[in-house]
Amino acid sequence: MRKLALAGIFVLFQVAALAQSLSELQQQKENAAREIELTTRLLSQVQQKEKVSLNSLQLINNNIKQRNTIISNLNSEIKLYQAFIQNNTLAVELLSADLEKMKEEYARLIRMTYLRRSAGSPLLFLLSAENFNQAYRRLLYMRRYTSFRNTQAATMKTLQLLLNEKAENLAELKLTRQRLLEETRSETQKLAQEKNIQNREIQELKQQQRDLRQKLEQQRRIEQQLEREIQRLIEEEARKNREAGEPAYALTPGQMLTSENFEQNKQRLPWPVERGVITERFGIHRHPVLENVQVRNNGINIATEPGSKVRAVFNGEVSRVFGITGGNSAVIIRHGNYLTVYSNLREVTVKKGDEVSVGQTIGTVYTDVEDGDKSILKFQIWRENQKLNPEEWIGR
Repeated sequence: MRKLALAGIFVLFQVAALAQSLSELQQQKENAAREIELTTRLLSQVQQKEKVSLNSLQLINNNIKQRNTIISNLNSEIKLYQAFIQNNTLAVELLSADLEKMKEEYARLIRMTYLRRSAGSPLLFLLSAENFNQAYRRLLYMRRYTSFRNTQAATMKTLQLLLNEKAENLAELKLTRQRLLEETRSETQKLAQEKNIQNREIQELKQQQRDLRQKLEQQRRIEQQLEREIQRLIEEEARKNREAGEPAYALTPGQMLTSENFEQNKQRLPWPVERGVITERFGIHRHPVLENVQVRNNGINIATEPGSKVRAVFNGEVSRVFGITGGNSAVIIRHGNYLTVYSNLREVTVKKGDEVSVGQTIGTVYTDVEDGDKSILKFQIWRENQKLNPEEWIGR
């Protein structure tokens, strides 16, 4: 029984750790599935125009990325369930062995009781004692013996119930593992279909390299204009501070508090749109179609639904509202020594100097009806003149 108890504790600790990992995997899988659902809806809107575009390819790429996440998590879940099965199998084996041992011991007790009864009644056993003390010890022995036998019977019953429960759990775990295997096969088939679509779109887009290069050059000009505007804002504020005899990036007590609160909310900032998927990430990366061409993004591009409202991700003050040639409108909000930048807006509902609160609407995403109703918000985060990766700041 001691060995069984120790083994049981070990199994319980393992199961607790595995259950926590399983919960995390399932949450990641659910997040990926929700993103695929939104991406598929955005993709259907684009494909209604019957025109292959870089935006549709980026949405397909995102679907493939999330599909791979689901498949990877499914495989990890299968491994965890295999560990569950092994642990439950071990528990069943230990319980079965211990139950058999107890049954043998109980059978011996019954035989001993029968033999004693054959030799004489319990009363005669007491009366045959040589003195009172011996009779009393015999009475205690008989009571303990009866109690032990009853305890053995109760323990055997409990073990049998536990064994039945573990056997049922084992059967359920095997069914779940089989369902996960089938789900993995289904997701793998969907992934293959999406990769076929991806390859077809890449081939078609390669026929449009001239247009793609022109669009890329236009995008670079927009990014450069936006970056110049941000740098100009930072330099103007730094100059004003120096003229007032303060350090370039001096903050008021209120701004310092806002800055600290902003930092404390890293990885917890809300998304600037209610629903969206990231189609272009921060930093330098390869162009999805053009060979030997790199794309630099100072923030992230978030594909969302037409007419989506853009929201401030934190409390702050609107530092600038301006237009970008070919890039619609942009808003810069200061949060202490942090800046959040929202561009490619169709309309803006705030003005310079406005105090905004987290979640407040500041504008609407521009929708390009000539490009499959493409609705992309370009979102950046700066710490003064240092570019930061927004994905490290917004919540998952």
